[in-house]
Amino acid sequence: MAKKSIAKDAPAAAARPVFGYAPAPESPAAAGDLATSYGHFIGGEFVDSSGSEALKTVNPATEQVLAEFAQGTEEDVDRAVAAARRAFADWSALPGSERAKYLFRIARIIQERSRELAVLESIDNGKPIKETRDVDLPLVAAHFFYYAGWADKLDFAGFGANPRPLGVAGQVIPWNFPLLMLAWKIAPALATGNTVVLKPAETTPLTALRFAEICRQAGLPAGVVNIVTGDGRTGAALTAHPDVNKVAFTGSTAVGRAIAKQLAGSRKKLSLELGGKAANIVFDDAPIDQAVEGIVNGIFFNQGHVCCAGSRLLVQESVQDELLDALKRRMATLRVGDPLDKNTDIGAINSAAQLARITELAAAGEAEGAERWAPACDLPAAGYWFRPTLFTGVSQAHRIAREEIFGPVLSVLTFRTPAEAVEKANNTQYGLSAGIWTEKGSRILWTAERLRAGVVWANTFNKFDPTSPFGGYKESGYGREGGRHGLEPYLMSEALDV
Repeated sequence: MAKKSIAKDAPAAAARPVFGYAPAPESPAAAGDLATSYGHFIGGEFVDSSGSEALKTVNPATEQVLAEFAQGTEEDVDRAVAAARRAFADWSALPGSERAKYLFRIARIIQERSRELAVLESIDNGKPIKETRDVDLPLVAAHFFYYAGWADKLDFAGFGANPRPLGVAGQVIPWNFPLLMLAWKIAPALATGNTVVLKPAETTPLTALRFAEICRQAGLPAGVVNIVTGDGRTGAALTAHPDVNKVAFTGSTAVGRAIAKQLAGSRKKLSLELGGKAANIVFDDAPIDQAVEGIVNGIFFNQGHVCCAGSRLLVQESVQDELLDALKRRMATLRVGDPLDKNTDIGAINSAAQLARITELAAAGEAEGAERWAPACDLPAAGYWFRPTLFTGVSQAHRIAREEIFGPVLSVLTFRTPAEAVEKANNTQYGLSAGIWTEKGSRILWTAERLRAGVVWANTFNKFDPTSPFGGYKESGYGREGGRHGLEPYLMSEALDV
């Protein structure tokens, strides 16, 4: 009887409708009020620029202007550096336990205002709200908490006796993780007793300006943190300023190379976190479904706007077909659209210029003979959008295998032996990150030991923690951010070469 019942019910079960996602929008009003125009944050106050030029930041999902902000001049940078220099004496003289109180307070305020900041980041940057809400903001608060804990323990950090702050740190951050990159740089700088002048990216200044409000809310002494907005001209004025003691830059390799050349021969300390072209290596014994999730997270997280994105998939030939079939099925489920919809997997490309760059390189991949595949999906009429894209038949000579695309585009290459996988993975000008997928611990250790990458993930990808250092080799830059190692670029002592 049971078998008959099951057979009878089977057609009805097969006929059940497949339910789609209902929209789950976050309210843009949660971002709070936006001013029509913003000046700089210098000496604890919002001030007008000395120049008249203004830039606009737009919502990349709608192309609507969000606000105008000042184009920083050399005079503006002078004022900000002078404010930071005046604040340095008192700030650096505070006991570490007192500096820690300010960092703890900032971290708690970030947590309290996390919804507001997550929505604002999504509006200004284009990334999905579930990423800003569940990844960016928790990590931002965690970095301030973590470095607050180090502020009174610098003597035990392993960088020699009597570690001392350098002075004024000039920091330039990118548009892909605006608030998180701010935290990566400001938190260790303040914990070690330095003062800061920071320039956010010209397409994503809003969360940095909102962070300035948080500094005031936390009672941070005036001039300890200063924020000057503008484009590359402002950044160049900051990194070249003679009264800046330390420069920290995250961005493109081309700009990083120019900064290194600019500072050569000076006594300024420099750390660079630049581009990447990470290899995600899948061996024949890897758990396919788990690897597929890691591949998707590795390249489509934040629309591929990640310097350590796993943009090169190296798959062992014997499992290539099985893996690609599973990967295409998974890619077909990705939702592209409104960043404020909590169901969205892939949001908007950050700018028209970046979309043009991605489009041009994808076209080059086709022109050079690679096979392009993307799932069918409807894209919004307004805004900057690009479908998640997969290229097969890629050789190491193809531009899409060599150049950083910084978008949701994955190049697939194959290998036969572990030695070949390592050789292909290391065949790049970059050396920021890599991923390994296998069930054998010995193979993980053998491969990781041979990969020339600053961060190597095993059976996962894009996992970050404030206690873990991050940085690269070769043209991915030098210096480390995060962890105990992230303190060193902001310190001098008898044991450190400064």
